[in-house]
Amino acid sequence: MLKTEAVTEHGCTRDPWTLTSARELYDLPFNELIFRSQTVHRMNFDPNRVELAKLLNIKTGGCPEDCGYCSQSAHHASGLTATKLMKLEDVVSEARKAKENGATRYCMGAAWRSPKSRDEAAIVAMVKAVKSLGLETCMTLGMLSPEQAETFADAGLDYYNHNIDTSENFYPAVVTSRRFEDRLETLAHVREAGIKVCSGGILGMGETENDRIDMLVTLANLPTPPESVPINMLIPVAGTRLANASPVDPIEFIRIIALARLMMPSSSVRLTAGRTAMSDEMQALCFFAGANSIFIGDTLLTASNPGNDRDSRLLGRLGLTPVTMEMSGDL
Repeated sequence: MLKTEAVTEHGCTRDPWTLTSARELYDLPFNELIFRSQTVHRMNFDPNRVELAKLLNIKTGGCPEDCGYCSQSAHHASGLTATKLMKLEDVVSEARKAKENGATRYCMGAAWRSPKSRDEAAIVAMVKAVKSLGLETCMTLGMLSPEQAETFADAGLDYYNHNIDTSENFYPAVVTSRRFEDRLETLAHVREAGIKVCSGGILGMGETENDRIDMLVTLANLPTPPESVPINMLIPVAGTRLANASPVDPIEFIRIIALARLMMPSSSVRLTAGRTAMSDEMQALCFFAGANSIFIGDTLLTASNPGNDRDSRLLGRLGLTPVTMEMSGDL
């Protein structure tokens, strides 16, 4: 018996997921898997609405972590120049542009292992200023202590992104400068502070299909699954350890999108990095499988992104409509 009965009409799971139960769903015939994921998606979301978010790098490069995929790691000769934290007025200016282009959520990322105390006031100011524009706020700043999570929660931060990247088993092959447990600890601090969690991973780093599935098992089995689950396709960057990684099979990628929707029915499933290498048809199938959020703009941190014109054409062809601020609270 496949574990589809664990997903209720209210989008809850009765029992903890296992690699075996999740793999059984993943291995369904493709049409059956997509049918089930679209059915669950419709029970929780408007299938013709997509959330638009914008991601801004507020501090680039010089990160002491050795994440094998990252151009911003100080361990890699990617040619990226490290910068200081952006000025508040510049962040707000970019946020206004994002809102004008239809974004309802504004995500800000800094290449840090964790924020230093001297930077906390600036981060708080950014959160408050962006929220004053009527946008949802998200930060990704590395590891957080309980006190830092409380500080950002008090500022009104809506979401905190901290990806687990991959399975616990494969994680040491990607990152050695921090433990898998460190990532889960930060997620717990964020949740305890009352901030919504955004956490997902990256496909195409040399992991197995079971590693990808096990990553979703970890996320779905958290005390409360992440409200937002970004699924990235690796963008190989020259100078990084994963520069020559083999691309992900598109059908395998779509299967993970569908599985994420089935395992975390009420979460936003974000189709994130790597969309420039995806055909319109592949993205369309991702939306049909349950993805309902994308990042807009020409860049995604330091990587290329399709851009607003291409996204507008694609959404128009598919009859998909962006979520408005009035609706964003339901995502």
